[in-house]
Amino acid sequence: MSMELKGKVIQLLPVQTGMGKKGQWKKQEFIVETQSQYPKKVCLSAWGDKIDQFNVSEGDAVNVSVELESREYNGRWYTEARAWKLEKTASGGGNGKSSSSTDSIGDEPFQSSSSSTDDLPF
Repeated sequence: MSMELKGKVIQLLPVQTGMGKKGQWKKQEFIVETQSQYPKKVCLSAWGDKIDQFNVSEGDAVNVSVELESREYNGRWYTEARAWKLEKTASGGGNGKSSSSTDSIGDEPFQSSSSSTDDLPF
């Protein structure tokens, strides 16, 4: 399931790293607050080279394309909102240039095509 989210980056969480079957992975979560009558805070994740590619900072106004996915692990379900494309909007003080990528997600451990949950980072 894919969706778009517009808002402002209000917090960057520390980069997390680990080892999975496909090698080392890294992930950074960031919090976006929507700009609406009833603002919502949403935790999004960026994986691998997307972290440097997006280069988000607190205060950036962004338009993010998000893929939602849930997976079962040890009897519990976990949902992740993974950012696969991010554009900084002009109101964020940037030059309006896109920091986006439309290529496939890659070899991160949260791949839906994986038949094993052994490489989950939690």
